[in-house]
Amino acid sequence: MKKYRNLIFYVGTISVFSLLMYLIVVAGNKQEAGRNVVETASGKSNWTEFTDSMLHNVTHPLAILLVQIITIILAARLFGWIFKKIGQPSVIGEIIAGIVLGPSVLGHWFPGLSEQLFPLKSMGNLQILSQIGLILFMFVIGMELDLKVLKNRAHEAVVVSHASIIIPFALGMGLAYFVYQSFAPEGVQFLSFGLFLGIAMSITAFPVLARIVQERGMNKTRLGAMAITCAAADDITAWCLLAAVIAIVKAGSMVSSLYVILLAAAYVLVMLKVVRPFLKRVGELHSSRENLSKPVVAIFFLTLILSAYVTEIIGIHALFGAFMAGAIMPENARFRNIFIEKVEDVALVLLLPLFFVFTGLRTQIGLLNDPYLWKVTALIVAVAVTGKFAGSAVAARIVGQNWKDSLTLGALMNTRGLMELVVLNIGYDLGVLTPEIFAMMVIMALVTTFMTGPALDLIERVFRRKEYAIPEEISQFSKYKVLVSFGNPERARTLLKLANSFVRRLNGNASVTAMHLTPAGDINNYNMEEYEQESFAPVIAESEALQQPITTLFKASSDIDADIADVANKGDYDLLLVGLGQSIFEGSLLGKVLGFTTRIINPDSLINKFTGKEKLFENSPFDERTRLILAKSQVPVGILVDKELEKIDQVFVPVFGPNDAFLVRYAQKLIHNAGAQVTVLDASGSIKNHPSLRESVRAIEQVSPNHITLLNERKIEKEFLATQDLMLISLESWRKLVDSQSVWLNNAPSTLILKELATIQK
Repeated sequence: MKKYRNLIFYVGTISVFSLLMYLIVVAGNKQEAGRNVVETASGKSNWTEFTDSMLHNVTHPLAILLVQIITIILAARLFGWIFKKIGQPSVIGEIIAGIVLGPSVLGHWFPGLSEQLFPLKSMGNLQILSQIGLILFMFVIGMELDLKVLKNRAHEAVVVSHASIIIPFALGMGLAYFVYQSFAPEGVQFLSFGLFLGIAMSITAFPVLARIVQERGMNKTRLGAMAITCAAADDITAWCLLAAVIAIVKAGSMVSSLYVILLAAAYVLVMLKVVRPFLKRVGELHSSRENLSKPVVAIFFLTLILSAYVTEIIGIHALFGAFMAGAIMPENARFRNIFIEKVEDVALVLLLPLFFVFTGLRTQIGLLNDPYLWKVTALIVAVAVTGKFAGSAVAARIVGQNWKDSLTLGALMNTRGLMELVVLNIGYDLGVLTPEIFAMMVIMALVTTFMTGPALDLIERVFRRKEYAIPEEISQFSKYKVLVSFGNPERARTLLKLANSFVRRLNGNASVTAMHLTPAGDINNYNMEEYEQESFAPVIAESEALQQPITTLFKASSDIDADIADVANKGDYDLLLVGLGQSIFEGSLLGKVLGFTTRIINPDSLINKFTGKEKLFENSPFDERTRLILAKSQVPVGILVDKELEKIDQVFVPVFGPNDAFLVRYAQKLIHNAGAQVTVLDASGSIKNHPSLRESVRAIEQVSPNHITLLNERKIEKEFLATQDLMLISLESWRKLVDSQSVWLNNAPSTLILKELATIQK
């Protein structure tokens, strides 16, 4: 009755008040008499008026900006994904996306489309949004700097960092001497031109370097810490130098720039001595997410905006103010992590790609239409690599690093990426760089960033690359070793419980390793240790409850499935346990491009929902990551389909053929270590007809007669399956059951799908 009452009220309310509004309009029209109201009769048809209105809406500045943002984000994610797949930082792909959407590609081949998508009058809006994105990004970079690391390693870091700045800076100014006549803009002093080429040569991309260190698992090594520290010192020094260079360029001379530099020094002093203690106090009072109210958040964002505004007014650019605001944020790791999470996604995913494309729109590679210009470009790249790579490597060698570590440090410090583009755009806006030299320098930024990965690989090969960083206690262990790889920390409990059931009574003759790999793009350098602790907290708690010692492995990875298989293979594990997951838009290009991780119904599941089979095959086919792990692993793999597995007392093992014989061995382990009751189903008479299989079952019966039961029935009752805790099934048999759409799969308990070594190549 309530449903009908609501419906009657809804219909009645809408009808009565709609009629009331109609009567008001009719009465109001009568008041138009004598008020010179002109009828809007254009003589156009209704359809023409509609299309004209749509055309006006499409060409509205807001509509153009929105379609630009959509295009830019999709292109940035697509190219970023492609370059990650070939082992390059995604930032390179995002920069390439900007160049493709600019005049060099889209504007050259499809000028009409380029003009419609990026009309000249819309560039102002795009530039402002991109600058906001940069301000937020530099705020995050400032917060990600761990100044404690600088204090602990100040001596070596400062020597290497400053050598990696002064050497390329000097070479850049030397280069400016030779190209000034040909490429400097009219009216620009040599000092301004030379200083900008020098600072552009000496920049290191701290965020890209930190990401590469994470992806390669170097973050916890001495060399990785050294690289991060040098990059941090480089960042601070380079941005201070850039502020001074901007002051000199804007002022026009060294003497007049002193006023700007003095104001900048006063600004820094106020930020360190007044603003920083105030923010520290606020941070101490509001260090948790619950206490961080909107007014408190507003204080910190106002600090960011005011800092950026002041430095822009002084004349050293708003980006320096944003960087400084981030650097003086309270040092509490949890507090900074909360703010980084608030800002990073909007800055990196939404606004920063706008900057890449805006840079691409400025980059006119078509201007380099002469072999001489490409020779100059090659010279610029050579000078950049020599100054940064060689300068850093030599300095590292002098302070005591071996040649391998010195060259590795040089390759990392030679990474320029986004920070180079920031400097180049500032120079372009100030009129110090011409379009030709701007395009050459963008190419240099791409080449030096692109070469980092291959250079590191080459250095590893030359110096006899060591095996993957498997802990020594694992690599030297010769007994039964289980690797548990988990994504969701809570699901890791179940996987560990399962691993423990295989090794519980081996009395020190087994080892269990819990490994968590996280996408490198989802974690920043500042909160990595905290994230690692949070990820392993549930599994460590479960290990203590089970009294099962474990070794933990953590890594930020750009290719998770390959790294899982790599660790399993090189660690020579006897069993790799993973949970079955499903990615959104499973296996589709869109899912890979957008990089979503939240579980959403895939197309197959959507069809099953409408046909009433939603639960029947929800875990088939495997998600792409699981399929790749299966293909790349050279060790036995167990894939757990978890249906709230709590205990492993009753285990069901269907045997469909001779190839399933290895399942009996796993059943034996569960009987011995967990005291499980195992029911073996001889589904096709394989046990009865194969002596070796029959003897394997009999051997278990002789040792543990009360723990194993052999069934010969062909039909499985739903009631029987409901009594089981776990089903062991081979990968081959699982696929056959899914292909045949076996109805009893829907009633199966938690299932461990096992792939033995013999089935690797199938």
